[in-house]
Amino acid sequence: MACWYCNDVANDSRVAAMNPFSLVWLAILLMTVHVVSPLAVEAQTRIRVGTCARTLTAGVGSQFAVAAKLGYFAQEGLDVEVVPLTGSTDCVKFVATREFLVTLPSMEPLAIARLQGVRIKNFYTAYQTPGYAIAVPADSPVQKLADLKGKTIGVTNMASAGVIIARALAAASGLNPDSDIILVVAGEGAQPAALLRSKQIDALSQFDTQYALIENAGLKLRIVDKRLIERFPSNGFIALEDSIQTRAKDLAGFARAYAKGTVFTITNPDAAVRILYEVYPFTRPTGKDEATAVREDVHVLRARIPQLKLEPAGVRRWGETNEANLRDYMASGGCSSSAWTRLTS
Repeated sequence: MACWYCNDVANDSRVAAMNPFSLVWLAILLMTVHVVSPLAVEAQTRIRVGTCARTLTAGVGSQFAVAAKLGYFAQEGLDVEVVPLTGSTDCVKFVATREFLVTLPSMEPLAIARLQGVRIKNFYTAYQTPGYAIAVPADSPVQKLADLKGKTIGVTNMASAGVIIARALAAASGLNPDSDIILVVAGEGAQPAALLRSKQIDALSQFDTQYALIENAGLKLRIVDKRLIERFPSNGFIALEDSIQTRAKDLAGFARAYAKGTVFTITNPDAAVRILYEVYPFTRPTGKDEATAVREDVHVLRARIPQLKLEPAGVRRWGETNEANLRDYMASGGCSSSAWTRLTS
């Protein structure tokens, strides 16, 4: 699954030198922030982009906020509206039904949709490694995946890819996902923390930023063995194949702007969080002073940054997918009809 617009990006002088740790490139980005003419702003094309959790956390929203605030979307002639959706499964469904042009789901629901004949593709891999994993309280007796037998596992909601991940990991560890584990809706943030503390649930199948939010609520977590999935590509921007053809300019421009926002976010997480609050005021936590809010949301963002970096996936261009890792995922049953269809039916 190559990055279809990467040659376009590589040949663009604005992004050719991009490196997540390049202060020189960061300086170039900052110097070009205001190179947007009033006419370009007037000609902006509006794009609705769906993110795949009910809340827009610092780990998801910062890159969008930076790209908006620093003018990267406007430079591409775009006005981007970010809309939180229920989960990755719904993100795929809403693109398939043309309610959204672009969403940001994990790989698994996309693979299932492809198997069902939906002509839909990932055109930009945003998270190079998966944030999803099974987590338990630090003092939990669960030490390995097989120990989850008979346990109750909380997911953000039943449309989350966490459902698919939990069932797949259970099956891979020799458990029957239909009878050996119990999946329940645990919600997000403080809610699953309370359920874990009261032992109403034993584990979570959520993802990096949610786990950081739970730790912000005072509960230390431990990730159960995730070696089965840790090198596989995760969330990316998807669109229908005909949209990729007919809206190529808009989608390539969107990808370039998002990549720039990612570079800034990785290099300046504190500044990215403050920009997030300015662009999307509803993301700022209530009942906390500014310093505490920023500190906790930087913790959330830092939980996501390892998935944003190119190096762990062995790729060199923003949005690219490591095709060898993807093929291994498919060969392992990660995307095969016999595995995913059975596990999610």
